[in-house]
Amino acid sequence: MKRVFLASIAVFFCFSIFSCTSGKGGKATVGTNPVPVWGSEPLPTDTRVVSYVLPTRIVWSESTGNAKMEKEEVLLENGYGQAVLSGVEYCKMYNGKGMNSILLDFGKELQGGLQIVTGQSPSRTVRVRVRLGESVSEAMSEIDGESGATNDHAMRDFTVELPWLGVAEVGNSGFRFARLDVLGEDTELLLQEVRASFRRRDIPYLGSFECSDPRLNDIWMTGAYTVHLNMQQYLWDGIKRDRLVWTGDINPEVLTVASVFGANEVVNRSLDLSRDCYGPDTWMCGISSYSIWWMITHWQWYMYTGDRAYLDAQKDYTVALLYNLLKNVDDEGYETLPARFLDWPSSDNQAGIDSGLQALMVMGFDCGSSLCESWGEEDLAARCSAAADRMRARRRDFNASKQAASLNAIAGMVDSKEAAEGTILPGGAKGFSTFYGYYMLEALALSGNYREAMDIMSEYWGGMLDLGATTFWEDFNIEWMDNAARIDELVPEGKVDVHRTYGNYCYKGLRHSFCHGWASGPTVWLSAHVLGVKVMEPGCRKVAIEPHLGNLEWAKGTFPTPYGVIEISHRAGPDGKVVSEIKAPKGVKIVR
Repeated sequence: MKRVFLASIAVFFCFSIFSCTSGKGGKATVGTNPVPVWGSEPLPTDTRVVSYVLPTRIVWSESTGNAKMEKEEVLLENGYGQAVLSGVEYCKMYNGKGMNSILLDFGKELQGGLQIVTGQSPSRTVRVRVRLGESVSEAMSEIDGESGATNDHAMRDFTVELPWLGVAEVGNSGFRFARLDVLGEDTELLLQEVRASFRRRDIPYLGSFECSDPRLNDIWMTGAYTVHLNMQQYLWDGIKRDRLVWTGDINPEVLTVASVFGANEVVNRSLDLSRDCYGPDTWMCGISSYSIWWMITHWQWYMYTGDRAYLDAQKDYTVALLYNLLKNVDDEGYETLPARFLDWPSSDNQAGIDSGLQALMVMGFDCGSSLCESWGEEDLAARCSAAADRMRARRRDFNASKQAASLNAIAGMVDSKEAAEGTILPGGAKGFSTFYGYYMLEALALSGNYREAMDIMSEYWGGMLDLGATTFWEDFNIEWMDNAARIDELVPEGKVDVHRTYGNYCYKGLRHSFCHGWASGPTVWLSAHVLGVKVMEPGCRKVAIEPHLGNLEWAKGTFPTPYGVIEISHRAGPDGKVVSEIKAPKGVKIVR
């Protein structure tokens, strides 16, 4: 399937992206030619590219009444992306008193729309209903208030009028499947091609990971690809829903960008958007923990990129934010944050949220202290450090929350082995979540449970792959595996429709996002703990390599730095010791 998908990504139209510079009198120049613009400055250039992807199979087709469909298999063949007068075959759809419908599979989740090429249809213009879906079930659904299917954030169910002998580009959503219904009695449509128009950033995968377990390889790449699709104008949560910048959610995404693609302006743009839309005396996205995650993410991004000028541009906002956070600590050392949230699956565990927020505040003040020291704000650094120490001594009960136990271990408020053995490991993948699952894996690494973490990763994130996922989901419960149908097939009788049946809170049923960047944590974790990459100084000037293979025989990969790529190879020796080969670019000091 991977070979089919890669072979089908063919760019049929070449284009150049020119940079515009503003001139006087409302003019911009493209090369030497003046171009009129509206306003004093041109809008930012969209640097994404579009390529065209053939469907890999026809999942289903139907002709009701006396409708007829012929040669639908031509839609699987390569074409021109251009209407022509002769030399091609068509999928002929004649409705009569019925209706023709077809469901196409593009082989992998994509961001974009459809390119539809038509011939000299006898009916001239033809109306077609288009339904895009991240699952077969979603593409076959109705927006009825019951299934959960919506057009929220992106239009995925709409009607278009196709031209006679022309090309139409329609749609802008996240999808893998597309259903087309030809509308109107006695209507005849000649379809030459239906291709996905795949829009993305054309960037190399500088980071890589491969090991002796093919399942972990698939998990690493799926997490990387999930984030790649969400690297649009900004770093989105999801390519169908949410197409928004949720400042807490992007923490695992930013770490994935750093581990796979290296420095990318989409991170800066997204962090700046949140800063510019929310004052430091308010809470980003209306959630107090998200302002804390914004600050933590900035420090982590600086460690990867070493971009001091960008970090310094955040000083005034961060200092004001820290003073606001200090106001939300009582005399006993407990946080008093409003708008309390960790992740959706923990939302009904109030005691767990309390425990988690206490730990997150400690992490925030530890980070704030480091930031203030780097800026020479010694007094505020000392206040942050003192607040962290005072709060660290005021541990709250986890209440069986794996989310809270993980943050408490990372914050140093509890022994990591206690958190792992008492709360995180019992039940295995049960109780994991796609967003905070990353921090659960990090807490297991702190406790030395690397093999157990990889086993849970294989069961939990691998479970989505077993159901046909090509990107990781907004949420997933391991119990959903019971009697579940795959998402890439029509649901057989007696099987559970996972997409339509499950989901909670704001993602019930088919509203559930099946490409959510916050679920990419395993990609970061495998690079950090199996390859063993730990950034010790800003800009990767000093990097520790501490591999943990668990039961793996070998692992190898690359890691991007501002100086170039680190090449890493590990193999378990006969005595159990890991033998490593590491090649680092000039400017990066490796310690072991």
